[in-house]
Amino acid sequence: MNKDKTLVQIALYAALIAALGLLPKFNIPVAGGVPLTAQTLGLMLAGVMLGPVRGFLAVALFILVVALGAPLLAGGRGGLGVFAGPTVGFIIGFPFAALVTGLMMQLLKKTSLFVGVFIASVVGGILVLYAFGIPGMVAMTSLTFAGATKAILVFIPGDLIKALIAALIAQSVARAMPGIIPSR
Repeated sequence: MNKDKTLVQIALYAALIAALGLLPKFNIPVAGGVPLTAQTLGLMLAGVMLGPVRGFLAVALFILVVALGAPLLAGGRGGLGVFAGPTVGFIIGFPFAALVTGLMMQLLKKTSLFVGVFIASVVGGILVLYAFGIPGMVAMTSLTFAGATKAILVFIPGDLIKALIAALIAQSVARAMPGIIPSR
């Protein structure tokens, strides 16, 4: 793949994640200050559609732009201050979630596309993201590890729906453009 096409894809998925931040966030009182957003769908899709390395780079680019002050996180948040709040672990975990989602897609290349995307999105976009998010919540709030873990349980149904949506989108795109998904 040529370098220009790769750069365009990375920028496109960073922009997709930013666009998903325009959808309203939902603050959930029991979640320790962590909102429910659509942006995790973008990192799932970045890992699935770009593969592990380019997916990681797309999400890392998004995080860099946020750190530089662009208000691209759901609710119009941006700047270094987002790294001093209860969402810090999730934000730092975004690129790693995309990376693992892409790696899981490679491991699951013999499964049906729909099933592979769903499983990869659950492992990378939920489990890995929570593995970063929970310690971040513990560090930035008064929650214990058990309390933070319990607090994020409220996100599981929505995150499973996002994994399902990622699988539906990937399946539709792959039908329209065979060979577009690197692991296939």
